[in-house]
Amino acid sequence: MIKQFISLEWKAFFRSASFKTNLALKILMVFGAISMIFSLGMMGLGLYFGLEKAGLEPFTTVNTFIIYYIIADLIIRYVGQKMPVVNIQPLLLLPFTKKKIVTFALGKTVLSFWNWMHAFFFVPFSIVLIAQGFDPLGVIVWHIAMFCFIYANNFINVFLNDKLWLVIGVGVLFSVLGYAQYQGFFDITTYTYPFFQSIFEVKWTVIFPLILLFVVATVAFKYFLARLYLDAGLAKKVNIASGGDLRWVDRFGKQSTFIKNDIRLIMRNKRSKMTVFMSILFLFYGLLFFTNSIEVYSGPFWKMFAAVFVTGGFLFSFGQFVPSWDSAYYPLMMTQNIKYKEYLQSKWLLMVVATIISAFLCIPYIYFGWDILTAILVGAIFNLGVNTHLVLLGGAYIKTPIDLQSAKKAFGDKSSFNLKTLLISLPKMLGPMTLYALGHFTLGPWLGYILVAIAGLIGFALRDTVFNRIIKIYKSEKYKTIAAYKTTK
Repeated sequence: MIKQFISLEWKAFFRSASFKTNLALKILMVFGAISMIFSLGMMGLGLYFGLEKAGLEPFTTVNTFIIYYIIADLIIRYVGQKMPVVNIQPLLLLPFTKKKIVTFALGKTVLSFWNWMHAFFFVPFSIVLIAQGFDPLGVIVWHIAMFCFIYANNFINVFLNDKLWLVIGVGVLFSVLGYAQYQGFFDITTYTYPFFQSIFEVKWTVIFPLILLFVVATVAFKYFLARLYLDAGLAKKVNIASGGDLRWVDRFGKQSTFIKNDIRLIMRNKRSKMTVFMSILFLFYGLLFFTNSIEVYSGPFWKMFAAVFVTGGFLFSFGQFVPSWDSAYYPLMMTQNIKYKEYLQSKWLLMVVATIISAFLCIPYIYFGWDILTAILVGAIFNLGVNTHLVLLGGAYIKTPIDLQSAKKAFGDKSSFNLKTLLISLPKMLGPMTLYALGHFTLGPWLGYILVAIAGLIGFALRDTVFNRIIKIYKSEKYKTIAAYKTTK
């Protein structure tokens, strides 16, 4: 039975209309995964000696802060991990038992990279502990307990598929607790450290993480099994939605119809709301670079990377999936008297407004110096003049349909923002970083800022020419895009 499921998944992958695009993205994801594996492996091998060199007891320190590692894993999973799914509706009409369908779907999550990638940290770290004279049995038991928490996160993440508010709450809570610990107000690790340390010292306490994993997995299984039926569990929930008064958008002329449609989409749908949420999170990303809290990010060109990133959050998360946001009705839209220029300009205008708002919200970064604010403004100019065009150009080739209803289903895809989006965004960072580096290492940082700003201004000056070329590409890819959007798997 499982062999048949795997066969169906294999055929669906290779017969997909967007197979070539997905294959290219998967190749990029492989390189990203290799980089992450290498980083985790190096951290697992070097963390013990690094903490020891800093005058800290390594194993005690890890057990002190491991609670933050586990919570961070849960939150990052929600943003980045795409729940592996099976095409459930057709399977319900075939002679497969519901239990086998649910078992296979949950089993796919167990094999997810987001689970076993942690082995590249915990395995080397455990080996180092044993080599340094720690009790081998205690280390093995502790290692097993850590993976119980990792896999418990896997099943909890499935529950949180449509609980964005809860994820935000957990993230805010532990951010506050971390800040309180840093300032010396309250230390949560005083209560969590004894538990993690006791797993190593009192071996039988590993039963608690094992029980947690068993309970969470069992509840996940029963949760989806109870909802696995066609007439209600997979039915689309219909709500009466109000779009609000958007008459103020009419000032934008012919593009106003498309802008209104996008605003309503963002207001009504979880997947599109996530793009706004991610844009807000991106605003704080600069704290990693501008505060010099992380030594590796103190290089001069990383400042430009952060400037482009914090002002381009909406551009990278929403813009990357134009026109996929409209995939549900894209074939119908192409039968209407709609000009590509009006359609694309509406998307461009929406990204421009969002980028300007992001740049305005980043003004408080002036606290770290005028050069930081200058970098942010220059990064915004580059986003407005260059990256807005690049994301629209990329949309002509990224033919991945977005099911706006999938986030409401038990086995739905929960987020339009994922690892693929980040990997596609990376080339758009290299341009401003390279231009800034050229200026910085020749005549100084101000030349770097000028070069990046000039590139953005040239993009503005050539907007009509660039748009005409992008439109030609969209027209040449029109029927391939329609065919891809008609494919549900």
